[in-house]
Amino acid sequence: MSYIQQSFNIQFEYRVFFTEKLFDPANTIFADFLNARATEGTRKKLLFIVDDGVTKHHDYLQSQITAYCSGLDNYELVQDIIVVPGGEAAKNDLQLFYWLVNAVDQHGIDRHSFIVCIGGGSVLDLVGYVAAVSHRGVKHIRIPTTVLSQNDSGVGVKNGINYHGKKNFLGTFAPPAAVFNDAHFLHTLDERDWRSGMIEAVKVALIKDAAFFEWMETYAHLLAEADPQSLQYLIYRCAELHMAHIGGAGDPFESGSSRPLDFGHWSAHKLEQLTDFELRHGEAVSIGIALDSVYSWLLGMLDEKSLHRIIHLLKALRLPLYHPLLEIEDGESAIVAGMEEFREHLGGRLTISLLRAIGKGEEVHTMDLELLRKAVNMLREKW
Repeated sequence: MSYIQQSFNIQFEYRVFFTEKLFDPANTIFADFLNARATEGTRKKLLFIVDDGVTKHHDYLQSQITAYCSGLDNYELVQDIIVVPGGEAAKNDLQLFYWLVNAVDQHGIDRHSFIVCIGGGSVLDLVGYVAAVSHRGVKHIRIPTTVLSQNDSGVGVKNGINYHGKKNFLGTFAPPAAVFNDAHFLHTLDERDWRSGMIEAVKVALIKDAAFFEWMETYAHLLAEADPQSLQYLIYRCAELHMAHIGGAGDPFESGSSRPLDFGHWSAHKLEQLTDFELRHGEAVSIGIALDSVYSWLLGMLDEKSLHRIIHLLKALRLPLYHPLLEIEDGESAIVAGMEEFREHLGGRLTISLLRAIGKGEEVHTMDLELLRKAVNMLREKW
């Protein structure tokens, strides 16, 4: 027997910038980033793709982008700024995916160009996937416009779309060239969007940072009213913890079955699908966190005082705890099917994160359906 073996490492690096009014002429952070990557004598293209929910509330944005980019040397703005539908529907539309890939082709976007996406997490996921598979990888820049995308999905390395009703069935791991979190976009968010976006901060605090959880308890009354200063700290700290996990866990592309950052998500993904995505992602995750926290207590892992603190914080932030689709009868339920889909998505052994304490997650590989049923009953009847 003979064989040839090759091994190599690739260094990935990107920054998440925090700013406000990114395309104001006085704000040079975006221009500085591009100028540092310019090539003398070569004009690189910039293709902007924007969430229609953003353009509805910021009708000046397209003209502002055009004016801002006109002052960039060595860059050429594709004049057709593309506007796409926002929300989860964007990830369910295969024709939209193909249309965007065709736009990359038609506008001559190569691997030295940048695709710049402005929008919520769903549009960022879609466009990141388009960039990753076009020419085997076009550089993409993310400009998240929601709390959820600024503190979680928009700062990570995952891209994808839904397929056959399964969340993120098609996707890639492709780090962005950079992320620009612009606080100005948060001012026009729907209340459900900014409120549900805070749940990822609750999640990451529960599994990684007890002090951050305590901070949220202290300032829950301000967070519940979207106090700008409190919300900005929440976004920054949550993004910081997510990025630290990506770089420090030793498995940024999730080749194993461990995904602690998906605490509360196994049921949430299924709830989203079963409600035809009427539930916001953050709302479904809130319900999933409540369910897995109660289950952790019933299993004897989590103490009762900590459980009550978790429930109290979710209620203080006015986030949901229960949905009728959680119900389990005779060991069967639509939501339990989500467990197997979650295992498939991980690509190996069923691995679900539970809580040993606030700030300390612990993984299990089986779920007791009777205890799960009791947890659902508690959420329905007690809270």
